[in-house]
Amino acid sequence: MTENASLAEKIGELSTSLATIKETVGNLGTDFQAKLAKNGEASAELTEKVDKALSEFGEATTRLGDLEKRAARERDGGDPNEKSLGDFVLEAPDLVSGRYNSSTRGAVSVKVERSAITSANTTVGAGRSQGTSLVPGSRVPGIFGLPERQLTVRDLILPGQTASSNVEYVKETGYTNNAAPVAETTAKPYSDLTFDLVSAPVRTLAHLFKASRQILDDAPALRSYIDGRARYGLRFVEENQLLNGSGTGQNIHGLVPQATAFAPAFAAADETGIDRLRLAVLQVVLAEYPATAFVLNPIDWAKIELTKDAGGNYIIGNPQGSLTPTLWNLPVVATQAMAAGEFLTGAFSFAAQIFDRMDIEVLLSSENVDDFEKNMFTIRAEERLALAVYRPEAFVTGDVEGA
Repeated sequence: MTENASLAEKIGELSTSLATIKETVGNLGTDFQAKLAKNGEASAELTEKVDKALSEFGEATTRLGDLEKRAARERDGGDPNEKSLGDFVLEAPDLVSGRYNSSTRGAVSVKVERSAITSANTTVGAGRSQGTSLVPGSRVPGIFGLPERQLTVRDLILPGQTASSNVEYVKETGYTNNAAPVAETTAKPYSDLTFDLVSAPVRTLAHLFKASRQILDDAPALRSYIDGRARYGLRFVEENQLLNGSGTGQNIHGLVPQATAFAPAFAAADETGIDRLRLAVLQVVLAEYPATAFVLNPIDWAKIELTKDAGGNYIIGNPQGSLTPTLWNLPVVATQAMAAGEFLTGAFSFAAQIFDRMDIEVLLSSENVDDFEKNMFTIRAEERLALAVYRPEAFVTGDVEGA
């Protein structure tokens, strides 16, 4: 078992233990309040139990926070066996052999499977230069890493691959369950289940940018440039397309435009944004699928985390905690690709799927426009993918706060 696996197991075990302790604290707190209301005081034994449980809860929370910070540091440091997009480019045969450098002309194409790319080595300047013929040098002035957003919508959706330029799939458009007890010799009722055969065209996401030819002689700078610009740029636009793509022209048909409008089964008393999100989960469940996550704008998630009870205590947020953001036992993805004031929830793991047609490809060329004249070269990064939404009713979108 690797050290990372052991650390992950420790975090999982401690999280389970923390949940148990939290439940115990809640039960003891209820008993404590009941005793106070009835007798005006609580027994010494009950008080001791509450104090002990609170102490255990605090210790477990601290230990879990330390373990998660340690795991984060290890991820940032990177596994020496893991490679980023920049590493794969640097290991292209033409670059490793030294045949392609700042004094050569032509192009280098690198195709990388998405599953082979990790985010562990995205820190600018932290890449390794071993195994290349490029001259390790100081970082080229003016190249700085981007403050990468947490782009995790892709991680919520069922992954897949395709070799076609168009993915045809069956979309469920309606279901009425008429199953019922039936007497012998009588006709059985028909349930109404309707489908449409629809297609999701594969779309290309791409961009170009320039770099000085001298950067080819600086392995760490080239790696950081490719990781910081090429990969991040594609993920940035991919996030917006998966959520908000209009489906027209060359746009992907995203989740929000296909989602069902929020229509709660009942109105909650003194309704809050937290209530509305719970009712949205109910709406997904009534569509026969389990909700698996929330997608919110960071502003709306911050408002929810800052919600307090009458005593001034945080209901959701914990200023000293470092647990994964969750609401109603579902993970929360906070991304600026989601419009402020709106939410999306649904069965991301079941009712939609991404089909990758071409994983990220990077092409370096010295023969584009005026590159020869200006001693520059061009980097092109692109990917191709399609999004299939099998059951739109399993996704619900609406306003976080009611009118």
